[in-house]
Amino acid sequence: MPEQTIVPIEQLLPNKLFLIPLMGRPIFPGIFTPVMINNPDDVKVVEEAYSGDGFVGICMVRDDADTPGISDLSQVGTVARIIKKINLPDGGVNIFISTLKRFRVRKTVSERAPMIAIVDYLEDEDSDTFEVKALTRALIGEMKEISENNPLFSEEMRLNMINIDHPGKIADFIASILNIEKQDQQRILEIQNVRQRMEQVLVFIKKEQELLRVQKKIQNEINNRIEKNQREYFLREELKTIKEELGMTTDAKSSDYQKFKEKIDALKFEGEIKEAVEGELEKFALMDTNSGEYIVTRNYLDTIVNLPWGEPSRESYDLNEAKAVLDGDHYGLADVKKRIIEYLAVRKLKNDTKGSIILLVGPPGVGKTSVGRSIARAMGKPFFRFSVGGMRDEAEIKGHRRTYIGAMPGKIIQGLKIVKSKAPVFMIDEVDKMGVSYQGDPSSALLEVLDPEQNVAFRDHYLDLPFDLSNILFILTANTLDSIPGPLMDRAEVIQLSGYIDTEKLEIAKKYLVPRSLDKNGLGKAQVKYSNQALLFIANSYAREAGVRNFEKNLDKIHRKIATEIVFAERKKGDKVSPDEGMIEKMLGKPLFREDEGKKADRSGTSVGLAWTSMGGDTLIIEAISNPGKEGFSLTGQMGDVMKESASIAWSWVKHYVTAQEIAPKDWYENRVVHLHIPEGATPKDGPSAGITMATALLSLIQDRPIKPNLAMTGELSLTGQVLPIGGLKEKTVAARRNGVKEIIIPHANLRDLDEIPEHVRKGITFHPVRHMEEVIDLAFPRKKAKAGPLRMLTERKKAAETASKKAPKKGSDKEAAPAPAKRRGRPAKVR
Repeated sequence: MPEQTIVPIEQLLPNKLFLIPLMGRPIFPGIFTPVMINNPDDVKVVEEAYSGDGFVGICMVRDDADTPGISDLSQVGTVARIIKKINLPDGGVNIFISTLKRFRVRKTVSERAPMIAIVDYLEDEDSDTFEVKALTRALIGEMKEISENNPLFSEEMRLNMINIDHPGKIADFIASILNIEKQDQQRILEIQNVRQRMEQVLVFIKKEQELLRVQKKIQNEINNRIEKNQREYFLREELKTIKEELGMTTDAKSSDYQKFKEKIDALKFEGEIKEAVEGELEKFALMDTNSGEYIVTRNYLDTIVNLPWGEPSRESYDLNEAKAVLDGDHYGLADVKKRIIEYLAVRKLKNDTKGSIILLVGPPGVGKTSVGRSIARAMGKPFFRFSVGGMRDEAEIKGHRRTYIGAMPGKIIQGLKIVKSKAPVFMIDEVDKMGVSYQGDPSSALLEVLDPEQNVAFRDHYLDLPFDLSNILFILTANTLDSIPGPLMDRAEVIQLSGYIDTEKLEIAKKYLVPRSLDKNGLGKAQVKYSNQALLFIANSYAREAGVRNFEKNLDKIHRKIATEIVFAERKKGDKVSPDEGMIEKMLGKPLFREDEGKKADRSGTSVGLAWTSMGGDTLIIEAISNPGKEGFSLTGQMGDVMKESASIAWSWVKHYVTAQEIAPKDWYENRVVHLHIPEGATPKDGPSAGITMATALLSLIQDRPIKPNLAMTGELSLTGQVLPIGGLKEKTVAARRNGVKEIIIPHANLRDLDEIPEHVRKGITFHPVRHMEEVIDLAFPRKKAKAGPLRMLTERKKAAETASKKAPKKGSDKEAAPAPAKRRGRPAKVR
């Protein structure tokens, strides 16, 4: 019998192998593992290999191809022996393999199924050095730490790792059980050098350890949170038990329900309101506190129980005290105070608590908001103010529907909830600046709020219950009436607040502005003393607007500079300061307005008009010049369409008048281009009230004669020369007085408006009512001997020639004919 020898299986490995593509991770040598084969071609390969020597090559598919060939496989794989094969019902097989050694594909025998290749087996390199032994210990130590913290590592894995004696196999085993990408595992499989392979595996072990540390930290935080929640839960349960023993309410929901029920029962609702509120309360009792609707319903019930549903208390105020409050809070405004006192007297006489609507109209800074506060204080009522300037969403007035997240009631219901009174004073600011958008029209929503016939049962979208707003006194404010919708204005009583003149500003500054500004800036009342001349200098040189807001800002600026000087020891704290014009100019800079820079018509082709703006009255200068050229008439100064039409009418009337009166020759217009301009071109201007002013400027240009000094005018001009009435006479008069005008030409129909202008404003100003433009001409150009200009000389020569021709004897008369006048030598005189 021949002698038998044991040969290692690695020496019996064939050079030609059947290859099986592996879609998942690569399998390292020295591993015993099951593999599921489902592809029919691969099943045939397994059957053929199993019936033969049992060896197959396992290679990972590189790009996950559906029908891979050898070119789609990784070139380095693992040879394995099929230990056992189990056929599956679906036609697949489950094989148990033992991987033996690395190989590299050297040559392709069959590209497609069955895939066959000639391979070269790879040996480990550099596997028995001192560094490899050290790395082996490091790998085993690090893996022990990972296996202790990771429950996925079984005890069997730990034993296998310890029992492996070859360093390369240790690296292969660890790489196979680490949770790394399959491409990284394939790169490790392709490394023949054991030392490099172990170093690469050690890097991945460190990454795994870091991941485990983060995972452990997160797990600890979660455990602590769970323990805290459990502890709080047990404490709450204990507290609940204690409260039950003491007969107290058990939770916040029960407490809220009880509070709402008591308040709702006390309000004694009836009808629709009672049914709706009790229904909401029942729903609230059944809701889970963690649901989103719970908070919505709770806020809704809280809004209902905090609204003033009861009847308002009877008003009791003294008219003398009310008058004293208005006089104490505001200087001047006699007409405004008178109308407010009349309104309060009617309410007191009728014993009527129903609200009404007052619309205060005036430029900024004249005290509209403070007048509203004074009315509330005079009546002893709570005051609530909100602004609708720029508002574009009607939900701001009528509230949001509760179907929206974060829904809220409108400003009216919010205000009633805050003041807790059914008859307060509500101030709605800037009603002339509301906008319109796709979200609705707030001005239309205000109509229901302000209409006495509708606001008795006002329905806010959020509340969706009728609420009586008829007891509220609404005070609206606006800068102009032009942009307020007609239906909204019809519901209000309009009270105009015109601007202040310099004497009024002086008194307001002494009584209100200076003390308030001193207190605001930390200065004592006796520390700064202003003379009347100094205050008037500030008003006329730095704050010439209709209101007093800029006046107060300039006072604040002066007082801040004085406070700064005291802090930096440039001035002693106890020193008294009396600002003069020089000191004021040093602190405020050069004056913005000077008397010599006023709007004066001191040359031909100019005139002074009066304008009304949302900022108050103002004066405007009209300028006209003519240049040689083809007949034309141009306009500049950013005029509106109405003003352009007014200028065209003025030009037509002036041409007609000048021709009829033979003031200029007929061909004067054919050879002239007339340019009419209104300075301050960046400011838009419109309206018909500058008609007579533009006609006067054009007539001054043609006559080459300036108008009467210190004269201003306002009035619409018709095509037949009639002077038509205008608006805003009070504001225009205040502006005229502010700019030193002594005489004003007004339409005769506006005589009735003079009674509305206070006496102290009219004092020193002469008003000239006119019906026709010719009266304006007589006032603007007084009949006195004027300097003869070229046009006047030409007109006089023409008239003299006509007179001479009439006196000349007829042909055949015995009277001797007068000699013809000598011709003038040189060029004819030019006419402007």
